Parts: sequence; C-alpha cells; structure tokens
Amino acid sequence: MKFLDWFAGIGGFRRGMEIAGHKCVGFCEFDKFATASYTSMHLITEEQREYLSTLPLKQRQKEILKEEYRNGEWYANDIRRVFAWDIPKADCWCFGFPCQDISVAGKQLGFQGNRSSLFFRVMYLIGQLEEENKPTYLFVENVKNLLSVNGGWDFARLLIEMEQGGYDAEWKVFNSKDFGVPQNRERCFVVGHLRSRCSTEVFPVKGTNRENSVLIIGHRDGYRRNSQVYSQEGITEALDTAASGGRGHHIALPCFIDLCNEGSKMTDQARCLKARYYKGVANHAGQDSGIAIPVLTPDRAEKRQNGRRFKENGEPMFTLTGQDRHGVAIELTEISEKTDNGIFVKISENLIVYAVWYEKCHCYIAIRKLTPKECFRLQGWTDDYFEKAEFVNSDSQLYKQAGNGVTVPVIKAIADNLQCM
Repeated sequence: MKFLDWFAGIGGFRRGMEIAGHKCVGFCEFDKFATASYTSMHLITEEQREYLSTLPLKQRQKEILKEEYRNGEWYANDIRRVFAWDIPKADCWCFGFPCQDISVAGKQLGFQGNRSSLFFRVMYLIGQLEEENKPTYLFVENVKNLLSVNGGWDFARLLIEMEQGGYDAEWKVFNSKDFGVPQNRERCFVVGHLRSRCSTEVFPVKGTNRENSVLIIGHRDGYRRNSQVYSQEGITEALDTAASGGRGHHIALPCFIDLCNEGSKMTDQARCLKARYYKGVANHAGQDSGIAIPVLTPDRAEKRQNGRRFKENGEPMFTLTGQDRHGVAIELTEISEKTDNGIFVKISENLIVYAVWYEKCHCYIAIRKLTPKECFRLQGWTDDYFEKAEFVNSDSQLYKQAGNGVTVPVIKAIADNLQCM
C-alpha cells in the first residue's frame, strides 16, 4: 500500500509503515531541521552521505535540503501551499497534525488555534480530489487531550469533518509502554475509512507480549525491593547509563528520576517525551525550561522541596515532558572524593557527577540527563537511524525531534492491520 507522510517530522509514521510493508510516495514537513533529519534518515544514498560528511555541520544542514538529495521523492514544505492536483496518489494519508493548541501543556485553544487547525487543511485537500484519487485510509495521531479539549466539541468537529469527506472513523488511545518501549506516552489514534471503498475495522490492536521490554535476569543478594538486575537486551538498551562516558563505574538502576511539578518520583518508565517550541522558561507556572535537564539536588531525595519528592519505585507513571526535569538514576560503585554533603564520582575524563546515599536502594546514586540517543530509543528508533539524524543536527534539535515524534512500534502495530484495497 502506498502512503503519504504529512507533518512528517523525522518520519516516525514512515518508519512504522515501512516496517509493516507499505511504501512512502512523498512527505510534507515545514521545519527545516526535521526535514534535514528526515532526508538523512530515509532518502539519501551512501554516496551522497559520503560527500556530505566532508562538509561542516552548518553547511551540511543547508546542502541536504536541496532537491537532489530527495532522489525524486515528492516533497512539500508547507501544506498551506499545496494544491490537490500536485499530490501523488496514495492509498493512505498519515499525519499527526500539530498538537500545540490541543495539548494540556499549551493554552488549549483547540481548533481555534492557528496550528492545530491545520487538520482542516488536510480535509480541504481531500475534498478537492476526485473520488478515485482519494486515499482509502486516513491515519491520524494526536495527544490524548484531543478527545476532551473544549469539552469534546473539537473532537466532534473532527469526526463531522471526516464524515462529510466520506470517511467513517474509529479511534482509540494507545500507550507506548504497551508496545515494547519503556515510555509512558498516551496518544489518540484515529483511522478514517473511505466509505465507498473500505469498511474493515483496524482496531483493536494488540501490544507486545513483552512488558515494556524489561528483562529481569536476576536480583542482588539480600534485597527484595529495588534489587532487579536488568538485561542489556531489555530496558537498559534504552537506558544505557554508560553511554555518557565510562564503563565499569556504575550500572543502571531500574528507574528514571522524574522531577515534574506534580511531584518527583522514581519510575520504571520515562514520562512521555515532548519537545519545546520556544527558548527559555516555559510559559506555564511551575514548569522549568529544558529538555532532559539533569536533577541538580539528588541530596534531597528523601526531602520535600516545593512539593517535589522521590516517590516509591513502582508507583503509577507520569508523562515526561520537555518542560519537566528528568534524568536517569545510576548506581555508583567507585568513589572518587567524599564530602560532608555527598560524594563526587569521576565517570569519564570530562565528567564528574555528584551522588548521595539512597537508603531505599542501599547504594550511592547520581542523576544524569538522558542523551539524545536514549530519547530516540524511547521512541522506538534503532541506533543507526539516530546516527543518521545526528549526522545533520545538533543535540538541541535532536531532543526536540524525538519529543515531537510518534512511537515507531505503535505505528507499526496499527499499520499491520491496514489492508490494501
């Protein structure tokens, strides 16, 4: 089945659909940095990559945006400037239209906002197509709050718009943690079926048989709680704490440290990754700026601080957002220097971390920020795709792109149920 990738980002929809055996015939993306990552991850040849590697990063970012690097694939920069007669025929249109006006982290203007209302531009383009050129499926993703923003009336508008366009709709909320990644990310998925051509239901979709990809291979002696030893093939593949420098100094603890304004805690899963769209401090009370900012005061793990604290491991998970502070707890087995307040441990030549004794785990812990690679892993990307994105972008853009994206295994699971007509 052929599909178009609207609001493409770095191509999470594309990757999931391709794994399921479908073929992309074009994409549309406004952000130049995301377009650079998309092109590097999915389109350029090895010969082109070899040439680009000879250029400095900034020049490489500009060069890869040239048409020649898309190797003949259809592309549009701005959906508002696309005309129906220019669009290649496809069996499915995939799109996660902008969520800034819908998300609980925003002003919740809903479809009155300038960005989330771009959904109607998609439906306008479909309305301009002849019946035989309309896609059989509309595969839509957005935040869970899509169901309830503006009292649910905006979601009703979405369904009415699809119905008037000739599409019957079904929808369901899926959580990424049920599809093999250690991230608690609830998203609403809507599948529209062209009434004249298709009536087969896509949902329900089954998640993975492995719970959150966590593989416990043993326990430390003497402790029943917080004592699991995790396989490198499981959750630690996404949370390889040694990735930020040095091996042998520490091992991964089975938890994240989450310092959101709702109350800090240790969790088995990351909160949902969400990017910032502006620099500096977020425009919401109680939310600090930054993506993957490390916790700076682990000595307060047992104390309340402005309503923030570490909770018990295993409590219900929150959602990791770009405005929250979050990181990874690491157990330290070698001590460089003790002080009255804690210890300093040398992780690598250029990295010294501060740590304190954490009684619940019976060990010293430190907290470091998630790396861009780990954020990509939490979205289901393999490292080779991350390296292709890293080839053309800075860390700040990579964090944003991971947060903006969809979780690849969820897309793949739904795409498996899409039938070619």
